[in-house]
Amino acid sequence: MQKYIIFECLNCIFVDKLLSMDEFLKELPELAKEKLPESKKYFAKLKKRTPKNLDVVMQELHDNEFEKTDCLTCGNCCKTTSPIFTEKDILRIAKSLRMKVHQFISQYLIRDSDDFYVLKSSPCTFLDLNDNTCFIYDVRPKACKEYPHTNRRKFIQITDLTLKNTEICPAVFNIIETLKTKFQI
Repeated sequence: MQKYIIFECLNCIFVDKLLSMDEFLKELPELAKEKLPESKKYFAKLKKRTPKNLDVVMQELHDNEFEKTDCLTCGNCCKTTSPIFTEKDILRIAKSLRMKVHQFISQYLIRDSDDFYVLKSSPCTFLDLNDNTCFIYDVRPKACKEYPHTNRRKFIQITDLTLKNTEICPAVFNIIETLKTKFQI
């Protein structure tokens, strides 16, 4: 199984520990919670003095992280959370599955507390747990295509979402820890 080096970027002190993805995923929520106060404080300062090149730096960090991260070894986002399904997503997926929209909605979706359509259960119904592939990958929801949103324009507007994603996605955790070394505020 592939090994991952887990590091903490607080003053660039590297943890001398190799973990499998499964081991990292077990530790990730706790690591993210430990870093949460620091990360919240960091983002608050970053919002007050947002660097003009933040989106460019985030794109670079995203690209670098995903050169060494294979989502198929993880799949934690699909196993633990649900994307929001837009009306366009629902129409596209229902058509692909040769279902009527109302059948697709009643079989797979519910409305969440914010009145968005989300999956009824997790892990995702469309996830193959044997290899973390997606049965509807070519027509997947927009939220899945864009996840984990670390390369999104106007990144500073989604820092709350990003903080939540540090508990779910190892790549997001690493990107944010690296970001803290790029802009020391």
